[in-house]
Amino acid sequence: MMTLEKFEEASEVVKKVTQETKLIYSEYFSAQTGNKVWFKPENMQYTGAYKVRGAFYKISTLTEEQRKKGLITASAGNHAQGVAYAAKIYGCKAVVVMPATTPLIKINRTKGYGAEVVLHGDVYDEACEYALKLAEEEGYTFIHPFDDYDVAIGQGTIAMEIVKELPTVDYILVPIGGGGLASGVATLAKLLNPKIQVIGVEPAGAGCMTASLANGRVTTLPSVNTIADGTAVKTPGEKIFPYIQENLEREILLIEDQELIGAFLDMIENHKMIVENSGLLTVAALKHLNVKNKKIVSVLSGGNMDVITLSSVVQHGLIQRGRIFTVSILLPDKPGELQRVAGCIAASNGNIIKLEHNQFANVNRNTAVELKITMEAFGEEHKKEILEELEEEGYRPSIAAPIL
Repeated sequence: MMTLEKFEEASEVVKKVTQETKLIYSEYFSAQTGNKVWFKPENMQYTGAYKVRGAFYKISTLTEEQRKKGLITASAGNHAQGVAYAAKIYGCKAVVVMPATTPLIKINRTKGYGAEVVLHGDVYDEACEYALKLAEEEGYTFIHPFDDYDVAIGQGTIAMEIVKELPTVDYILVPIGGGGLASGVATLAKLLNPKIQVIGVEPAGAGCMTASLANGRVTTLPSVNTIADGTAVKTPGEKIFPYIQENLEREILLIEDQELIGAFLDMIENHKMIVENSGLLTVAALKHLNVKNKKIVSVLSGGNMDVITLSSVVQHGLIQRGRIFTVSILLPDKPGELQRVAGCIAASNGNIIKLEHNQFANVNRNTAVELKITMEAFGEEHKKEILEELEEEGYRPSIAAPIL
C-alpha cells in the first residue's frame, strides 16, 4: 500500500501546497556531536508544520462526493491547520476537534483557514474519539492525522526531498506522536536506500510507540504527560504500525521535557528559528546518538508555538542554564547594606534584574532582614563566582525559587 509509485505521485501533488524547505547545515550541532548535522526545517511551511503534506495528499485522493460531505479531523493543532488549509483550497467544509489544551495560536490559525473548531478533551485521543462520533452523526468524511496510508505517504515525501538533496545521508531523525511521519519517512527512505537508518524520537512522557514495539502490538498508554503537545498521543496507529516495525530502527530515543527547553534556546541562539516542542525532539536527540562522523538530518516537524509558551520556555531555559537565578540572603537592617550587596554583585559583573526586600522575615529586624535578588549571569561558572563573592563578603546566599 505504501509503494514507491505512490510516494512519487504524492511528491508531485504536495508541491502545490508546500514551500521548499532546503536542508540547513548546523555548524553548532555538528561541532557539539562530532557528526555532520543538517535540519529539515518543516517549521517553515506555510501552515507552520509538515502536516499539510499528508492532509493535502489525502484529500486529493477523495472523490468529489466525499469532499462534499464535509471533512472532519482531530488534531492537537498542526494536522488541523493542514486539513483546514487543504479544505480551503478544495472549497469544502472542514470541522476540527482539538484538545482543550491546544495552544491558542494553533486554534486561531485553524479558524483563520476557515475551519470550524470544536474543543473537546485534554489529549488528542479524547478529541479523536469525539470527532469519530461527530463523523458518524453528521456524515462527515474523517481524515485521520496519522493512521492512514495516504496521510503517511504524504508525510513521507519529506524523505524524497532529503535524499535528493543529500543522497549520502546516514541517519534521519523523526519525532513520533502517532507514527504517521515516522512510518512514511522510514518506508520511503528504505525504498530509496536500504542503508539509511531512520530513528524515531518520542517524549519520555508519551512513549506509546516505544511501548508498542516492546510489546509487539499497538499499545495504549494509561496517560501522557509532556510539554510536546503535538506528540502527546496515547495510542499509535494500527494500520501504519507494521511499517514502523519493518522500517524504523528498533531503538526509539526517549527525550525528557527538560531537554527540550535547552534545545529551544540552542535553536533560537544558533539558528534564529522558533521550533515547537515536538519539533525539538530530534534536536535534543542528537546528543543521544552514539555515532561519530555520520551525516544526520533532524526533521524539525513544526514551529507553531504560542507566545505565552515561548516566553515560559525561554525563562525556564535561562534558569536551567544558570543565566537567571535568585538568591536569598539575610542582612542587618541598617543604611548602606543594600548598596554594599549591590556593589558586591557589580564587582562580579552580575546584573540585578529584581529585588525583594522583606523587613518582616525576622521578628528582630536588627538581627536580619531577608533580601531576595534575581540576577543575570553568563552561565553556571559565572553564577558560582557571584555566589563565592557574596560569601567572601560575609553573606550566606542560598538559591531561592526564581522571581520573574
